Amino acid sequence: MLYTQSITILRAGIVEDDYGNEKADWADPVRLPVGGVNVQPAGGSTEDPEDKQVTVSGWRLYTPRGMDLDLRETDRVEAWGTTMQVVGKVARWPAPGGGVHHVEADLREVD
Repeated sequence: MLYTQSITILRAGIVEDDYGNEKADWADPVRLPVGGVNVQPAGGSTEDPEDKQVTVSGWRLYTPRGMDLDLRETDRVEAWGTTMQVVGKVARWPAPGGGVHHVEADLREVD
């Protein structure tokens, strides 16, 4: 697997809504550039929200051995002009002897 791709992690700011609850603000996210990763297609699905068929593209992000990544389940990832959200937990695989062996994350395109 080649780790030659660059991505940008997008992290939303936090604002309060009219009721004082915290919510994500994607208007001006923090942008964290990252190089040396691999993003591959990981299948997709067809969904039917409100009688409108939508194709959802899935992706899988991998880091090389020994590379941890400041990626959270609430983040988004930008690559090739496409914005994707992290789906589920970010998997940090343990290395023998301690530390992180590599990171994997499922991604899904967002509008």
